[in-house]
Amino acid sequence: MGTQEAGGGMAEEQVTVWARPERGRRGPAAVHSRAELAAVAVELADRGGLSAVSMRQVAKELGTGQASLYRYLSGREDLLDLMTDAVAEEIDLDVPLRGDPVADLVALAARAKAVHLRHPWLPNVPPEPLRPGPRSLDFLEYALRAMASVRLPGPAKLEVVALMNALVTQFARAELQGSRGNTDRQAAQTAYLSEAATQGDHPHIAAALAEHTGAGPTEDAQVRFERTMHRVLTGLVLPEPS
Repeated sequence: MGTQEAGGGMAEEQVTVWARPERGRRGPAAVHSRAELAAVAVELADRGGLSAVSMRQVAKELGTGQASLYRYLSGREDLLDLMTDAVAEEIDLDVPLRGDPVADLVALAARAKAVHLRHPWLPNVPPEPLRPGPRSLDFLEYALRAMASVRLPGPAKLEVVALMNALVTQFARAELQGSRGNTDRQAAQTAYLSEAATQGDHPHIAAALAEHTGAGPTEDAQVRFERTMHRVLTGLVLPEPS
């Protein structure tokens, strides 16, 4: 059923790309599959970043007209949905759960971050509360299964997964930027922070830096990521002592 527009016309009800049949009931038969569209778009993004992905360019790579893509997609957002779900398949969900919710989630987050690093455009996909697709749903199911023994309501568990994913994205973005960053600028920023801490106006910063042993800018990014994820997830998942 359509929805009534203010002008009296009927607007097509919006559905996700996954809710539409790959082959429409009318018009020419589909020549390309969703998987093909996603693979082309992912390759474009891997080569040239997210800005390189457009309906026009995907059509060009497929050797077809841009208008033909609208038999499969309503627009670029659908294309992003296909892309993010396609790379989600690279996250190994066959790893057996160990029964430790925090450890299992940290390991899952580490595997997800590795995918972000392999596809540097992924952290730049515009955030949405949900981008559900078949593989993304499998990821969510795995994460919730890891928390099966946790005494939290369902909505709270979904919030844990959402926060975990947000942290994965932020850490991956920071790691990618760091690998391309200006090391002289980073050194200057570190020197400024250290100098400011000695002036006496920020005693709590000075105290924190004084206790900051062994975890400097050269610390392995993966070690820092897993330590932070473990702390955050422990606070969210494990019950507070009574």
